[in-house]
Amino acid sequence: MSALRVARAATGRDLVVKFAGAYHGHSDGLLVEAGSGVATLAIAGSAGVPDAVAATTIVLPFNDPEAVTLTFAEHAGRIAAVIVEPVAANTGVIAPGARFLEHLRETTSADGALLIFDEVITGFRVGLGGAQERFGVLPDLTTLGKIIGGGMPIGAYGGRADLMGLVAPAGPVYQAGTLSGHPLSMAAGIATLTQLARDRYDALEAAAAALAAGLAEAAAAARRPVAIARVGPLLTVFFRPTVPTDAAEALTSDRAAYGRFFGSMLDQGVLLPPSQFEAWFPSMAHGPAEIDTTIAAARIAFAATAA
Repeated sequence: MSALRVARAATGRDLVVKFAGAYHGHSDGLLVEAGSGVATLAIAGSAGVPDAVAATTIVLPFNDPEAVTLTFAEHAGRIAAVIVEPVAANTGVIAPGARFLEHLRETTSADGALLIFDEVITGFRVGLGGAQERFGVLPDLTTLGKIIGGGMPIGAYGGRADLMGLVAPAGPVYQAGTLSGHPLSMAAGIATLTQLARDRYDALEAAAAALAAGLAEAAAAARRPVAIARVGPLLTVFFRPTVPTDAAEALTSDRAAYGRFFGSMLDQGVLLPPSQFEAWFPSMAHGPAEIDTTIAAARIAFAATAA
């Protein structure tokens, strides 16, 4: 919400482009075709959002550069920003296609719009420099969430100096928050950041790769057709034959089958995200023993839920 306020102030424009299935918080204009709990509960948006507010949000399919090009041609000079999860992770993990993020960068720059990366999930997770470092695409603004508070409530946004100079008290864009700079969150965040060495990311990547490979083997042994999507330490087991490229494809997954799989894993002491559309987050606390335990449980769960 705050990042979009800065984008609108900087550009003098109202329209915002987001992508179907992306969840960027529960502010009114961003609940249009959102993911996360909205996707899980099959809610198109939310009651109480005025049509005039919803009309300022343009929703496009993720990984569709042609749709982006056509939208900017139709609304030239009217779009304040494109906001995107560089790795979609609120309809399950969906990787950006070849040059999709680069296309967003080039298109927004050419039109005078801003590019906002929502790195609430990917920030400090897919790499020390987040998705923008991993994919080599620099946005104008970045949003971050609870990871910078060690899991405690916090949010932040940052970007180019000229843009951040618009924020009060230096500039005219109002900013406030009850939990802004909360000492407990800041202390937990600082403690977390001290643990994030690059060599530990190498180990994390290896653990996630081992988990994905083991899950694939377990599903194949049970003759359970699933697709496993992984970007670094983010992964999702989709109960569909192929990895989706956008939200529409992800929503064709067999939610009931995932629910049975979740229940079987829980019975064995392994807690997964309860929704087919939430990402799995292997962490630096998950070593070989935890990975092996998860794979062993999955062998039983896949077999128990096989079609």
